[in-house]
Amino acid sequence: MPEPDKNQTAMVQRLFVQHLVPLRGFLLGLTGDFHRVDDLVQETFLTALEKAADFEEGGNFRAWIFAIGRFKVLSFLRDAGREPLLFESDVVERLADAAPDFSANDERMRHLQACIEKLAPHSRRAMELHYQHGHPPRDVAPAMGWSVNAVRVALSRARAAVRECIEQRMAMEGARR
Repeated sequence: MPEPDKNQTAMVQRLFVQHLVPLRGFLLGLTGDFHRVDDLVQETFLTALEKAADFEEGGNFRAWIFAIGRFKVLSFLRDAGREPLLFESDVVERLADAAPDFSANDERMRHLQACIEKLAPHSRRAMELHYQHGHPPRDVAPAMGWSVNAVRVALSRARAAVRECIEQRMAMEGARR
């Protein structure tokens, strides 16, 4: 396998980010496993980087990355001894096509990240456990040393703070244009 050059690798990284949401939806539809899908996305990314030299610029990146992801899912299902795919892959691909394109919302995502960074560390950690890792408040509570109600209140306040921060940043950005 030829060694990818830095430009090829950078292009694959950029295209991967643009296709991340539909890829994640595709992999989730194939596995139905919310907890494993992030690992599959990472494995797909690493394989794409290893094979970056195989991708031709101007080619169908979506088809290429979905094929890599499909093989990762098949390997996962085989290794886990699980049943085959939950949905036909063409159905999942059509659903993934309908997924929102967050690459068009890069500004909003940057605002979201910046606003989350402004949260107090304990609020940021509670949000991470709940939203990124999918833990319900009852599981977040012991990790944080809080009551379940305290977690719910902290999440509610953090959401409100992030929402307000994003609105302010977008309003300021709109005023500059």
